[in-house]
Amino acid sequence: MNLRLFVPTMMGMMMGLALTASPALAKKKEPVVAAPVTLSTAVDPDITHEPENVLLLDLSDGGRVAIRLMPQWAPAHVARIKELTQQGFYNGVIFHRVIDGFMAQGGDPKGDGTGGSPLPDVKAEFNYLPHVRGAVSAARSEKEDSANSQFFIVFQPRLSLDKKYTVFGRVIDGMQYVDAIERGEPPANPSRITHAYIAADNPPAYVAGPVVAPPALGAPVTLPGTATGPGVAKPKLAPVRKPPVAKKAAPKK
Repeated sequence: MNLRLFVPTMMGMMMGLALTASPALAKKKEPVVAAPVTLSTAVDPDITHEPENVLLLDLSDGGRVAIRLMPQWAPAHVARIKELTQQGFYNGVIFHRVIDGFMAQGGDPKGDGTGGSPLPDVKAEFNYLPHVRGAVSAARSEKEDSANSQFFIVFQPRLSLDKKYTVFGRVIDGMQYVDAIERGEPPANPSRITHAYIAADNPPAYVAGPVVAPPALGAPVTLPGTATGPGVAKPKLAPVRKPPVAKKAAPKK
């Protein structure tokens, strides 16, 4: 069964409400200088003491993505992701369906959207976590309880999917590497997950893939007519030819 996102035809419109304080009640605040912190604690203070709920994806496009898993909202989905990750299931799996301005879908070992793990499907755990930028949600077919191993990461908000797909996590670091995932359905040169880890398992530091050296071009060559120096005859230039001019048709008498 092809686990493509089943997007409703009537898309919900996003409404924003701006609350502006009355100028009479506004108070001038002194600037607060925050103490210097590391990127991980600035993004999520719990990353240091809750590593069992942090999924790390090393991507072939050059970086590591950290995803905060939310077992309090989707316990079965988080348990499935953690189990497959610790089995090495996601290592080498590609992002097979990537739509610019929407999402990147992966997690299929077959690489065409029709595959999954040998484990049974997971029942839906629809919740109130929104499909905003960086949200990680379970891919499924038209059947609500058909999620298995595939997931998608949202590029731009798609709130029409809320409570129709199970959001089980959120990117907390490395979203720039998600943005760099190759687009296409399927992509011509798909990005892949080189390794997936749970942070509590003490994974190795991210190591970029080897840089492929360009092929040797050999000794430099001199094109005919470009050599310089004493005794070198100057190349003869071709005569300049004027471009053809379209002739006007003779007027009829």
